[in-house]
Amino acid sequence: MRTMKLFFVSALVLLVGTTLVAQPKPWVVPDSFKSMKNPVAQSDASTKAGLAVFTKNCASCHGKAGLGDGVKARTLKDFPGNFSKTDFQSLADGDIFYRTKTGRGEMPKYDGKLSDDDIWNVVNYMRTLKK
Repeated sequence: MRTMKLFFVSALVLLVGTTLVAQPKPWVVPDSFKSMKNPVAQSDASTKAGLAVFTKNCASCHGKAGLGDGVKARTLKDFPGNFSKTDFQSLADGDIFYRTKTGRGEMPKYDGKLSDDDIWNVVNYMRTLKK
């Protein structure tokens, strides 16, 4: 009886611990970025430019279609995200711009590596990935 009780308590602790660890921390984006409007108009040229930047800098982790299945994704601690899902597509453009520019954890910072226009073009390209 004692062994069974110990087993159930251990299983419960493991389950709760795994659940707590598996939850990603919220990505806090400053209000000034959330309210930013994309200065680069959505167009075929912008989307094409965004695709080129995305392919070179993002696809290795996020995958060609932004599903989070790039070749480097399996080496990451955290899932890189699925850009086709509603929770991502419902983010403001400024939210996505901020996350791309500043990075966090395994997501590299692109400030100083990509121009703001390149990042905005990537945002426009990411909008084409919705289901």
